[in-house]
Amino acid sequence: MALRFNGEQSTEHLRAQSHVWNHIFSFINSMSLKCAIQLGIPDIIHSHGKPMTLQELIDALPINKAKANGVYRLMRILIHSGFFIEQKIPDDEEIFGYWLTDASRLLLKDEPISLVSYLKVVLDPIMIEPWHHMSEWLENDYTSAFETTNGRTFWDYASHEPKLNSYFIEAMISDSQLISSLVIRDYREVFDNMKSMVDIGGGTGTMAKAIAEVFPDMSFMVFDLPHVVAGLEGTKNLAYIGGQHV
Repeated sequence: MALRFNGEQSTEHLRAQSHVWNHIFSFINSMSLKCAIQLGIPDIIHSHGKPMTLQELIDALPINKAKANGVYRLMRILIHSGFFIEQKIPDDEEIFGYWLTDASRLLLKDEPISLVSYLKVVLDPIMIEPWHHMSEWLENDYTSAFETTNGRTFWDYASHEPKLNSYFIEAMISDSQLISSLVIRDYREVFDNMKSMVDIGGGTGTMAKAIAEVFPDMSFMVFDLPHVVAGLEGTKNLAYIGGQHV
């Protein structure tokens, strides 16, 4: 039997349906962004030096040109998501081209605090697949959905997968670079009376190294899994220790 709604009920129903749809299809934003990074779109536009027309972008991309309409649709999504804007081209005020936003600048490969590695590790199929097994994880005895999917913890998996491990370490480095600069700038007094510090799970020591340079009289130790700190050399006031977390 068909449902019948009055005006107010119809509005509420459409609002609720829209809310559900937004969550069902939200993955499109993430995957479209991943596609843009894989194709190198932010760097291509940045190298162009000015707003880039759709045709210029298509010509520069390593794609099957018969699928050019897909680039237009992809850019529409990324503009809606705030990663690009349409801007008038200086040489011709009647033509618009694609240009970068503050968000897409963080996805340039040469950006000092680039988030490309973060995107690559979080949106890797290895990391996405466990989300399909959340209900299964809640029913079993594994410690995480990742372990449910792969039969071992993320840390064990990463220690045997150089590509994933590399992406993860690079992601942690980029994240720590921004945080360490803010910590040193805004909370410097916290370290004034400290003689030593241990960064447990400190990765390759980005945070510790930044603080150690500012406080040369303090001693620092970075503790992480053996495969994470393997081959890393310490400094006069910083040392690396490999071991298992407890």
